[in-house]
Amino acid sequence: MNYTERDKYGMYKGSAGPGPALMGADTLIGDNVVNAQEDDLGEIKEIMLDMRSGQVAYAVLAFGGMLGLGEKLFAVPWQALHLDTVNKRFVLNVEKERLKNAPGFDPDAWPDMSDVGWANQIHGFYGIDNSTGGGMGTATQSGMSGAGTSTMSGSSGTSGMGAGL
Repeated sequence: MNYTERDKYGMYKGSAGPGPALMGADTLIGDNVVNAQEDDLGEIKEIMLDMRSGQVAYAVLAFGGMLGLGEKLFAVPWQALHLDTVNKRFVLNVEKERLKNAPGFDPDAWPDMSDVGWANQIHGFYGIDNSTGGGMGTATQSGMSGAGTSTMSGSSGTSGMGAGL
C-alpha cells in the first residue's frame, strides 16, 4: 500500500494541497523502499522526529524476516531517503548486501537514539554528514545533489522533504 492509498483525508487528490513537497507522516509509514537497482529493501515502519529541532531525524526501515518476524530495524537518516513520486515509494542509495551489514537493532531493543556516537555511526554508514554534532535530527546533507522528486539514479537526488519539516 502506498501513500495515496493511505490518504484518509484526501489531501493528495488533485493538484492543490500537500504533496510531494509536504507530506503527512502517517501516509508515508508503510511505504516500500528500494535501491537504484530496484532491489526491495523493506518498508518504512516509523518516522522519528527530533523534538528539539522540530525536524525529521530518521526513518525506521524494516528489512528481512517474514510477516514481521525476524525482521531487523535500521535507523536511516532522513536525508538519505528520496521520495519517488512516480512509483510512490522511497529510494535509498545502498546495495542490498551492504544493508544487511548496516548498523541495525532488534524491535525489542531500541538503541539510545540520542547517543552522538551512535548517530555518527549511522550517518557515516549512509554517507550523510553529521558534523553539527547534535544527534540524529541535526544532520546536514553531504555528497548528494539535486532536489527533485523523480527517481534517483546513482547518488544524486535528495529527499526534498526533510529539511523544512
